[in-house]
Amino acid sequence: MKALIVEDDQFHATYLQDALAEALPEVTEIFHAADGVAGEEDARQGGIEAIVMDLQMDRRNGIEAARTIWAERPQSRILFWSNYADDAYLRGIAQIVPEDSAYGYVLKTASRDRLKLALRAVLIEGQIMVDREIHRRQKSGASLRTRLDDSEFAVLVDLALGLQDKLIAERQGMSLRTVQNRLLSLYEKLGVLSEFDDRLILNKRVRALNRALVTRTINLETLEAAQRDLETWLVDRS
Repeated sequence: MKALIVEDDQFHATYLQDALAEALPEVTEIFHAADGVAGEEDARQGGIEAIVMDLQMDRRNGIEAARTIWAERPQSRILFWSNYADDAYLRGIAQIVPEDSAYGYVLKTASRDRLKLALRAVLIEGQIMVDREIHRRQKSGASLRTRLDDSEFAVLVDLALGLQDKLIAERQGMSLRTVQNRLLSLYEKLGVLSEFDDRLILNKRVRALNRALVTRTINLETLEAAQRDLETWLVDRS
């Protein structure tokens, strides 16, 4: 069995190689790619179905690299690992994972035993495994009342890309009134409406983007992927 590590930090790559060797005696070869672009190329070489993927990398992030790998080889099993428990990452992964594919998400701060458990569960047993610490951090950062649903998140991303209400409605297949209702809900959940309103006149759209970035509801990887999707949509639309 061949495995691929996609990680731009050499220390973390070496740590992963050792953990893989300990947890998966079935692995006969381990390849290392230093970024998402190289990871896509290595995955094309054949025979690699087990992949450990960093999320934040230069040239191409882990979400985008996984999207390409899964589009070409949907049977690939990918364990993501990251320093961050961003809701945006989980949403991004959920949007690109093929049906019935195995994947996982574990933090780099996880113990070695927990990492080895995740490696075996995802890459060998074909399970879906999201580390409980990720869920714990998300719950501590946002209550169910303030958590964005999928339609609110989609409108937020389009807002962050600079789209006006009419274009958001067209792109998301919503009515203009629905988009405006989603925006009002966004403003409330992100805390845009606050004591500032009594003293300052703020641009609510810009303020919503600010709050989304500060709270890591969206991140750079989310916006990079969304920009590529928007460019494709604009080409198809014309």
